[in-house]
Amino acid sequence: MHHSHFTGNGLSLQVTLTQSQTGYGFVNTFIAQNFYGLFIRGVLLAVIVLVSGCASVPETKSVVADSSPMVSYALSLQGTPYHYGKSSPEEGFDCSGFVQHVYGHQGIALPRTVQGMAQSLNQVPKNDLHSGDLVFFNTNGKPFSHVGIYVSNDNFIHAPSQRTGKVLVSSLKNRYWGERFICAGRP
Repeated sequence: MHHSHFTGNGLSLQVTLTQSQTGYGFVNTFIAQNFYGLFIRGVLLAVIVLVSGCASVPETKSVVADSSPMVSYALSLQGTPYHYGKSSPEEGFDCSGFVQHVYGHQGIALPRTVQGMAQSLNQVPKNDLHSGDLVFFNTNGKPFSHVGIYVSNDNFIHAPSQRTGKVLVSSLKNRYWGERFICAGRP
């Protein structure tokens, strides 16, 4: 019979090996004693990675609607699936279909395309954005390739892409959107 005592990192381990046990007995005992600590560390690491997210992905925000019925309606559509070429809650939305639908719901007709919307509106300075203004972006190397509806406090709601998969709220302070912002227009 062989007795060994190990101490380190606040862990004290005594191992007794009989003649029939090999070196694997110590390894199995050590793993069993440390499994709980390793498991907890792994879970904490996974939580940190999941919470931190990827900086290049536009973040989602929880936003309280202002008094505008149009913005309140737009916010009620959060989570509706993204679907290129569509413009209804039943089928889903692309970015311009979402904006056109929200404004149409309030009796305001807008062109169907992002470029058409941008050309039909009066531009407003970024520092004078009001709830309901449209915000335009260059997301694919072409001017006016994306549009959203300004909510408040640098947040806007939009149907970003197939990758994100749904209508959501993002921030103009987010590096991705801030670098791609072109202008804003007021319907």
